[in-house]
Amino acid sequence: MISMEARKITVEIPAVLLEKAQRASGTGITQTVRTGLELLAASQAYERMRQFRGKIRFTRTASELKDDR
Repeated sequence: MISMEARKITVEIPAVLLEKAQRASGTGITQTVRTGLELLAASQAYERMRQFRGKIRFTRTASELKDDR
């Protein structure tokens, strides 16, 4: 996870967008904004992972991975 050092910021967000995001997240303004920023940051990692699709061979089966939990 990212460092928990916090910065206080002021942003202007369209009220309708904020309301939709809060309904979707079911949380308050601060947590909604944090979640949105985390998802945006993670999207880069997801894209890099998608580039490996079909290029990596696994030596264990899906059932072996499940058993290893």
